[in-house]
Amino acid sequence: MTPAEKYADSYAKTIHQLFTEILQSRQSADRVLAAYFRLNKKHGGRDRRIIRETLFALFRWYGWLKLLPAANDEQLWFRQLAACGLLEQHSWQPTLEAWQLRGGLLPHSGTPWQSLTQAAEQLQLWFAGTDFPAEALVPQWFWQQLSAMNDTQKLTLLQSFCSRPPLWLRVQQLSTTDAKQALATAGFSATESAYFEDAISLGHQSINLNELTLYKDGQLEVQDLASQVIGHICNPQAGEQWWDACSGAGGKSLQLASLMKNQGQIVASDIRQSALLELEKRAARSQCNIIKSVLWQSETAPVATQAFDGVLVDAPCSCTGTWRRNPDMRWLDHETAVTEKPPLQLDILQRASNAVKSGGVLVYATCSLADAENRGVVDAFLAANPQFTLQSLEHPFTGERTEYLTVWPYQADTDGMFVVRMLRQ
Repeated sequence: MTPAEKYADSYAKTIHQLFTEILQSRQSADRVLAAYFRLNKKHGGRDRRIIRETLFALFRWYGWLKLLPAANDEQLWFRQLAACGLLEQHSWQPTLEAWQLRGGLLPHSGTPWQSLTQAAEQLQLWFAGTDFPAEALVPQWFWQQLSAMNDTQKLTLLQSFCSRPPLWLRVQQLSTTDAKQALATAGFSATESAYFEDAISLGHQSINLNELTLYKDGQLEVQDLASQVIGHICNPQAGEQWWDACSGAGGKSLQLASLMKNQGQIVASDIRQSALLELEKRAARSQCNIIKSVLWQSETAPVATQAFDGVLVDAPCSCTGTWRRNPDMRWLDHETAVTEKPPLQLDILQRASNAVKSGGVLVYATCSLADAENRGVVDAFLAANPQFTLQSLEHPFTGERTEYLTVWPYQADTDGMFVVRMLRQ
């Protein structure tokens, strides 16, 4: 083999090892890949990029890749690798050509697609007679968990799932203009959001945030634009008392603190001590001194009853709204990832609601697109708690008025998210 073919073969074996491990262990691709790179420091930046981007592309297009005809497993694997390179328009041409050769395919570089129909046509130049239905790009149970969608809406959602999401950041303690200038000095171009003045996108640039002064000084936080919607729906005011009941590592707690101009108090709770320790590190880095972390370690809420102006319940969920960013989860999760969550979500919402003072706000959110986890939970809660009423919201990306706000990934190049805001009478 030529040197290029040897490299291509080595990449193929490594990616196959990782892909197989992820499917068998059902661990996230991010976790498996991070562990692999920690143990194999021989890989340079280019190697890591080829391995990482091809691995995630395999999951992004797995619904179609399973349909490719092949004479044997080895040929199928190289055809799947070549198909990923074609659909993603990867730039490592010698490696892609070697994969095509090993897959018994004619040289074919393709052109960037604008629709899934065009993407399917690209594959059919190699695999004539094979159908590539768009619906196959997600498991069939997914559609049964969504509210009714027409064919156009389904196709638009699938197209967003098959494109890489940008890196969204939230600016703290300085203006967006100053942040953009500092990033430009560091060699990165940033685009301001058309919706939130403190949000910027770095697109698909490769960046190590830990080496960036703005990030190390707590002036930038990674937070998807859809996630930022939740903080703006909360709309906390300086001096208020808020409880972030399911805070995780604290991204939304930090956003609330920023919106409150670091005045007031935020209690952040989670059942995982490790998450709260990470929150405390991030808060210290951001010089945010109004967040107090409290472990939620029993059925009893760790805060006083009717003590808060606002309570945020960003409930644990199936995370189907993040399938664009985590395409492996489409194929690792079963339908039970959705169907088993609503009782837990309703229980957390009920317990957390007791902490809202009269006239206060209760916000419920998930990064799920499934009806059962979203409107189903909210309606069940309202039926049992008439003292709470839904408030009308303006969708930040579409301008429509709604009481049940769903952010679809295609609306502003984001993840998917659901949020409602309730008022305690």
